[in-house]
Amino acid sequence: MTGTGDAVAAFFDDLRSRGHEPSLRKLSGTLRFDLGTGKTTERWLVTIRKGDLAVSRRNGAADSVIRAQKALFERAARGETNLFSAMLRGEVVLTGDYRLMVAVRRLFRERLASRRTRGTAGYAKRQQ
Repeated sequence: MTGTGDAVAAFFDDLRSRGHEPSLRKLSGTLRFDLGTGKTTERWLVTIRKGDLAVSRRNGAADSVIRAQKALFERAARGETNLFSAMLRGEVVLTGDYRLMVAVRRLFRERLASRRTRGTAGYAKRQQ
């Protein structure tokens, strides 16, 4: 399990390492994550260009902005909570292009699914 402080960076490092995400090939836009911790805000900018992913720490303009507490985002990155459900509860604020939130939701699901697949061991691994 990833440490509390590492879950956010691990999530964005994973996105960066993908380079191209075929499931997003019809989507282009920028999405900024503003993750609050008390008086400070950590920002991550994800750019999607027809499935090509780029991640930076820039505080640039974005088509969509997701604002959440960093601790909540860490739990989502570890698969312990769902960002979309948190948005419905008012714990996450989305401004801008709603389609990008749907794309992020897909990225979370795919990342967690790939982590579960890689973690298979023992009898289950022999059955694959």
